[in-house]
Amino acid sequence: MIRDDAPRDDSVRDREIAVEQTHLDRVYRRLEEKIGEAEFLLRDAAQLGQVGTPGALAERDAQVFRAGVHLNRLNNEFEDFLFGRIDLLSGKDGVKGPDGAHTSVEPADDAVRPDGTADIAETLHIGRMGVLDTEYAPLVIDWRAPAAAPFYRSTPVEPGRVVRRRVIRSKGRRVLGVEDDLMRPELTASLGGTPLAVIGDGALMAALGQARSHTMRDIVSSIQAEQDLVIRAPAASVTHVEGGPGTGKTAVALHRAAYLIYQDRRRYAGGILIVSPTPLLVAYTEGVLPSLGEEGQVAIRAVGSLVDGAEATVYDAPAVARIKGSARMLKVLRKAARGALERSAPTVTVRDGRLTLDDDGAPATPDRLRVVAFGRRLELSADDLQRIRNNVLGGTAPVNLLRPRARRLLLDALWSRSGSAGRHTDPELAAELRSSFDEDVTGEDSFISFLDEWWPELTPRGVLAAMAEERRLGRWARRILNPGEVRRLARSLKRVGEDGTGPLSVHDVALLDELQTLLGAPPRPRKRRELDPLDQLTGLEELMPQREESQRERAERLAAERTEYAHVIVDEAQDLTPMQWRMVGRRGRHATWTVVGDPAQSSWPDPEEAAEAREEALGSRPRRRFRLTVNYRNPAEIAELAARVLARAMPGMESPSAVRSTGVVPRFAVVGGGDSAAGRGGELGRVVRAEAERLLDRVDGTVGVVVAMNRREEAARWLAGLGDRVVALGSLEAKGLEYDATVVVSPADISEGTAVGLRVLYVALTRATQELTVVSDRRDDPDADGVPELLREVPAQG
Repeated sequence: MIRDDAPRDDSVRDREIAVEQTHLDRVYRRLEEKIGEAEFLLRDAAQLGQVGTPGALAERDAQVFRAGVHLNRLNNEFEDFLFGRIDLLSGKDGVKGPDGAHTSVEPADDAVRPDGTADIAETLHIGRMGVLDTEYAPLVIDWRAPAAAPFYRSTPVEPGRVVRRRVIRSKGRRVLGVEDDLMRPELTASLGGTPLAVIGDGALMAALGQARSHTMRDIVSSIQAEQDLVIRAPAASVTHVEGGPGTGKTAVALHRAAYLIYQDRRRYAGGILIVSPTPLLVAYTEGVLPSLGEEGQVAIRAVGSLVDGAEATVYDAPAVARIKGSARMLKVLRKAARGALERSAPTVTVRDGRLTLDDDGAPATPDRLRVVAFGRRLELSADDLQRIRNNVLGGTAPVNLLRPRARRLLLDALWSRSGSAGRHTDPELAAELRSSFDEDVTGEDSFISFLDEWWPELTPRGVLAAMAEERRLGRWARRILNPGEVRRLARSLKRVGEDGTGPLSVHDVALLDELQTLLGAPPRPRKRRELDPLDQLTGLEELMPQREESQRERAERLAAERTEYAHVIVDEAQDLTPMQWRMVGRRGRHATWTVVGDPAQSSWPDPEEAAEAREEALGSRPRRRFRLTVNYRNPAEIAELAARVLARAMPGMESPSAVRSTGVVPRFAVVGGGDSAAGRGGELGRVVRAEAERLLDRVDGTVGVVVAMNRREEAARWLAGLGDRVVALGSLEAKGLEYDATVVVSPADISEGTAVGLRVLYVALTRATQELTVVSDRRDDPDADGVPELLREVPAQG
């Protein structure tokens, strides 16, 4: 066995890199051949369109679509396209799978000779997608294929057939390096008569040491066994995954999406939705799926972007967020959705069918209806109208969908008031007379104007705007919210504006979604389908003037209109409020689920209420549970410091075990004097900037500066001009992100003295992969070493 600790290390490494470069060159030559084949298919499909028959056109559409998708995938030259390799012993049988690899998991009985030597019987390269040579032998195995599973699952304890696992690091078409793990160190293995080389200190450690960028580096090549079990778990029912900071929960969620589509593309044609807590995390992760070989069937959406036409751009204060996120809001919204039909204005009346406007020009709700029918003036009083409204609203149907019923009951009441009901005993004549009456009334401008004002079409934003009026909100929220909560909620909603177009918070978006369900949308006329230009050129529009949309066109239309998905993955699920769980649940009513989170990182103050809403959203589906226990992100020195905060926030909760130590302990910086708040703020900014500059010199990647939410803009000014490797972010925005180094500013400010705040601080402290600096001021009560009170050892309980 050749070890990588001899003087000839560089020559062995160079030789192994050259071996992998030769294979990668062969792979790209084959990809170029396949690109040529796909381009030929596109040209051939275009010629089919000239035939002019319906069958040829349908075949053309299908062929163009398939060839286009294939060509698009082939033309994407991903960084690290080929990233792994496993060298295997011979298996128990000679059966090969559809990817050309042997299917045996365990080695043959005679794979290892009595003297402890063995020959490598099969070598598989692992990559973003599968590539076969002209003889259909595998050049690259798709990472999701069963044959690739040993690359992730093999360990020295349970190696299976794997002798050596190699991570290949490349950029474009050039191999930069290789790192090996030896799964069977007791063997002396040979490949083609040459002893098997082992390069580097281990593949996992190499992957963990790479510098971070502002977009997520997919970790296909460094996924470990416990993560791989989750990724490849059966999709049926609900898969729960818990794990602390750095355990790879987000990476697991993304890889699981790609794996599920690969396993059953037809089943997941309805799409997979990945719900992320913040837009920052969406931007951080959205480039990963294409690099895993999947795009187009997976939607990654922030919680504040789940409602079409709405985007969360502002933050609510914690007290307001607790109100809006609570399940109590459902009762308030139900009352508001119905109460918003009435706009009270005591000075407004309806006389002779005409509306009188209040002082600011807004129309008030009419309090009587007068029409002329069959030459008679008919009138319904305010009491009549209220009785009809109560009757219509007695059910649970969406408010906007009740308008036809309201119209019918108004006509019934007017018909009864007319005295014409008993004029004919013949049913046909009576029905004809009633039809004439309805036509006469509904043709009156006064009736149409009345109905538009008395039962208007409500919009979710309009109802939110109405809730900003404290007096009305108080009436709707009576015995649900206390007066202080009503006041805070109304003030918060004033930013929506009277026209409902103002900025929204992530919690407002969940309220909008609930209101959309409570209000309903009246049916809209179907948009007429545009004719295919090729149909017009060939004259086929005369043969098929009503041609139905193709299967592909229908799929594209449904994808654009999609509000429900085949599988829903919720990342950082511990942060979803009850109202947000209701919103997400509507998008997965018939879906299977993967729910990923960590209770220790929850920023929601009532986990039991959230758990109840989560269980309602997930329904009665069976549950499958996994727990990730290894922290791959933080070195042990940072993980140990963060564990002190976890002990305060959730006593008894175990933090994940860090797999590496760097010897670099967290650094503590203290802001000096200054009696005024402004003076302290200026000094704080100078210290934070100096620490960020120091870390930029010490790491190759990014530096994140985490501050309390109310200091985000201030922190951005502190760091102005330092370049795009440094970013300032609020503590609630940091979830799921990672940086090479972080500066955490004022733990006391971030924690706000609450249990929820301590959990938020725990998140902030666990973002760094290499170095951490904590900056504190007098409020943090630092000791002589600069360690703030919240980060000192928790005294043992006696």
